[in-house]
Amino acid sequence: MSQEGGSMRRGYRITGRVQGVGFRWWSRKTASGLGLAGTVRNRMDGSVEVHAEGPDKSMERFAQQLRDGPASARVQEVEEIQSSGTLPEEFRILR
Repeated sequence: MSQEGGSMRRGYRITGRVQGVGFRWWSRKTASGLGLAGTVRNRMDGSVEVHAEGPDKSMERFAQQLRDGPASARVQEVEEIQSSGTLPEEFRILR
């Protein structure tokens, strides 16, 4: 069975120094460049929450890039979380 053309959806909670360092803007740019739909937002606990959907290979690359984040961030952990509901067609930053 080929994964070519498959699609997946994932949610992530990223902890560390990830707020106030451009993580949401970086996430949007990175996800959009990979052709992914979804959202990113800051959480009250200091983490960032991302929900994304798209081709399998692009999602795998995005998940790996989340572990690094932008140069100004210090990612401690990327935890996979439940992702449900409707995502916008383009990647958006939520407040």
